[in-house]
Amino acid sequence: MALTLDQLNAASTQEAVALLDGVYEHSPWIAEAALAQRPFKSLAHLKHAMVQALEAAGVDKQLQLIRAHPELAGKAMVSNTLTAESTNEQNKAGLTNCTPEEFARIQELNRLYNERFGFPFILAVRGPRGLGLPKQEIIDTFERRLHNHPDFERGEALRNIHRIAEIRLNDKFGYEPTLGHDVWDWQERLSTNSDPGYAEKGQLTVTYLTDAHRACAQRISHWMRDCGFDEVEIDAVGNVVGRYHPAETGGKYVLTGSHYDTVRNGGKYDGRLGIFVPMAVVRELHRAGRRLPFGLEVVGFAEEEGQRYKATFLGSGALIGDFQQEWLDQKDADGITMREAMEHAGLCIPDIPKLKRDPSKYLGFIEVHIEQGPVLTELDIPLGVVTSINGSVRYACEMRGMASHAGTTPMDRRRDAALGVAELALYMEQRAARDGNSVATIGMLEVPSGSMNVVPGRCKFSMDLRAPTNEQRDSLAADILAKLDEIAQRRGLQYTTEKTMEAAAAPSCPTWQKRWENAVQALGVPLFRLPSGAGHDAMKLHEVMPQAMLFVRGINSGISHNPLESSTSDDMQLAVDAFSHVLEQLADEMATETA
Repeated sequence: MALTLDQLNAASTQEAVALLDGVYEHSPWIAEAALAQRPFKSLAHLKHAMVQALEAAGVDKQLQLIRAHPELAGKAMVSNTLTAESTNEQNKAGLTNCTPEEFARIQELNRLYNERFGFPFILAVRGPRGLGLPKQEIIDTFERRLHNHPDFERGEALRNIHRIAEIRLNDKFGYEPTLGHDVWDWQERLSTNSDPGYAEKGQLTVTYLTDAHRACAQRISHWMRDCGFDEVEIDAVGNVVGRYHPAETGGKYVLTGSHYDTVRNGGKYDGRLGIFVPMAVVRELHRAGRRLPFGLEVVGFAEEEGQRYKATFLGSGALIGDFQQEWLDQKDADGITMREAMEHAGLCIPDIPKLKRDPSKYLGFIEVHIEQGPVLTELDIPLGVVTSINGSVRYACEMRGMASHAGTTPMDRRRDAALGVAELALYMEQRAARDGNSVATIGMLEVPSGSMNVVPGRCKFSMDLRAPTNEQRDSLAADILAKLDEIAQRRGLQYTTEKTMEAAAAPSCPTWQKRWENAVQALGVPLFRLPSGAGHDAMKLHEVMPQAMLFVRGINSGISHNPLESSTSDDMQLAVDAFSHVLEQLADEMATETA
């Protein structure tokens, strides 16, 4: 019979420790320390109490816990001396059924890892969905983590131990994050669509209005209909729009959503999580036959990343009337204009101005997004409330010098375009580092027609500059552009810069932020506030209506814009629950106002 929180809260300390036996490998002291936080108001509360108990124990106790774990496919498995929990986990990942070659490779990795770190390799082999990781993914992760710094790897081992404990607690309490599983599954299925040249390599790339992009739009629209949305359409810029009507005609809407395009060779959850979380909420409302005093409009924004054309935020920009007609003449790398791509996709360009929303018909915009950073995962906190979105500006640039023979041109006679950009890159690193929370990146760097034995005469590069306030962003940009000019003059170079995007900083609406905070606390999850260094569709909607965001923890060090980007279905379930709670708060507020 499944354990309940009421049982755990009512039990004596000794009984409660026994009830939690096996959650942390051979370490009942963690449960005993966590029980001081009783009564637990949710399973998430219990999970974090155990995280806090281990954090407070110090490095020596943490290392003891790590060393209490068995190696993967190691001696304990061979001798049948694993705990029941470990046996079940390694079996789900297929480690009890390795080929001789797989077994030999894992044994070698175990040896190398122990030699480097002095403790066994720990991986939550049941994975982010709880079904078990493929053996090749386990081996790849093993090999990748061998190169980590020892202090970082200790933290990564502990994070995986907490994930193992989370799944074991789910089993004890008979809990399944059902809606989180659904959100996770939608993202997995959508990730099977990828652009040519990437799909063949097993990489995810979905750029604006490619066949893969259009296939994603169709899938999302079909799933929206299955969820019970009253209206579903693909609009004139390719946004997928689903509306779930309010209880009474004429009611206002809450606007929400995120983007479904990706960076090249990116992750499965960036943007898309913010589409599927509200979709799951709408589906549950529909299944219950329930309407709220306001409607929900969920938008899968067609473009946010700026990967195919220089324009960005095309999807959310169109909703606020910020679609520039000159963008239609931009060309992609193959010479295809945006106009041609839109016409080929069957979009009605003259209808784009009609997409502009009337802010008076909306209560606000909220967005759920994977964090895309390491903060939440390093704190072992599943959700974070966003306080503001950093302002940003992007430039497409070119440095021009003189191409010349690499062997015969003396170092003091060169006009090396690439070295000029290299010097600028180092300055950008130093300048951003001395300005709190500012960042500066050259993400694209190319020497056109470059050759090993030719001094570069041209160098094309991008600049991405971000800061918490518009004033900091502008100061950062002014200093970097001044340095670019100084470098060019000193080195005898010429340059061009084109500003391709500028977005203002977007502080969260205090009222909507407070609703997110109330929701997080109601779930028994620690309240943590943080700014967003990344840009989001919310920063465009911020120009016309109040907005606030919720971040969801990413695993694999919180990495994003990378195939390793991931999150767990448990954390996605918490995001669904938090989103639902925000809607309930709003409904209660409106009921109170009309009472």
